Amino acid sequence: MIPTTPAAPAAPASPDRPLRVVSGMRPTGALHLGHYHGVLKNWLALQSTHECFFFVADWHALTTQYDDPSQISAHSLDMVIDWLAAGVDPARAVVFAQSQVPEHAELHLLLSMVTPLSWLERVPTYKDQQEKLSGKDLSTYGFLGYPLLQSADILIYGAQQVPVGEDQVPHIELTREVARRFNHLYGQTGKTNTHGEPIVRSLLVEPQALLTPASKMPGLDGQKMSKSYGNTLGLRESPDAVNDKIRKMPTDPARVRKTDPGNPEKCPVWPLHQVYSSSETRAWVQEGCTRAGIGCIQCKTPLIEAVVAEQDGFRARAQPFLDDPAAVESMLVRGAEKARAVAQQTLQEVRTTLGLRLPR
Repeated sequence: MIPTTPAAPAAPASPDRPLRVVSGMRPTGALHLGHYHGVLKNWLALQSTHECFFFVADWHALTTQYDDPSQISAHSLDMVIDWLAAGVDPARAVVFAQSQVPEHAELHLLLSMVTPLSWLERVPTYKDQQEKLSGKDLSTYGFLGYPLLQSADILIYGAQQVPVGEDQVPHIELTREVARRFNHLYGQTGKTNTHGEPIVRSLLVEPQALLTPASKMPGLDGQKMSKSYGNTLGLRESPDAVNDKIRKMPTDPARVRKTDPGNPEKCPVWPLHQVYSSSETRAWVQEGCTRAGIGCIQCKTPLIEAVVAEQDGFRARAQPFLDDPAAVESMLVRGAEKARAVAQQTLQEVRTTLGLRLPR
């Protein structure tokens, strides 16, 4: 029996109750360093100060991978192991898979009854993704409705904040609009305030976007690190692979020979130094490159050492979970039980409000 006694999702934050945060990630397999610097480091900070719910967005993966879902389960496990290796702590955050909490789907269904179609069609990423994935048939309801499923992911937990980048803010605005519409339709109390305005119960919490700094993790070609660009360094990549990839990185084209002076600002290696190297090392690179005092391989050597040193910690923390994947599965089951205890409470209130029978 799943417990149903936690504090209500809509309860306000207080000195004894930290703000609640919800964040998810699509399972794309093992993560790269861009994920760590762009998302996971922020999660690690939040789990120390907020009540956090971190989930594997495996249903969301089906919106674009419906034609080949064979790897979603394996990719989910790989991704969660990377979360744990990075320092996500199930003792301080609720970690679970979206598909193991069916309340997400039911709330999505109920919200779809009151959400105008035009609201979904105007979400910027709807047309953007269709253009980027033009070779795939995305004329499905699942793809059109995935922003509303995201809203359900958030509203089911009464989250006050959602950590997002600038490009995801429209999704949070949609969630706020959906919550506001639902509250307006079903939260009327029949009472008015001193100004004669109707008093509306906040059945669903309107979340705020918690803006996160844009990831500054560059890829091996100087662009943003992304699997779609083929320019990544894996979170747990082997030292030999890291050494080979960084040594092969392109450099300032002006440096044909070691004796040619260069400009770090025109070199794809320099942004990586800005992430991983100390101020002393960066000064050494600036001096050596502009005066042709060091070669490009010399420049890359301390960078390779710094990246490998960071990954050593990830690999060490990941190994116990790689040796015992069943322990990860058990952790996800426990996380889903905790998540459902909260989600069921929200859904019970929504069902009651809509006049639907409660399950026995």
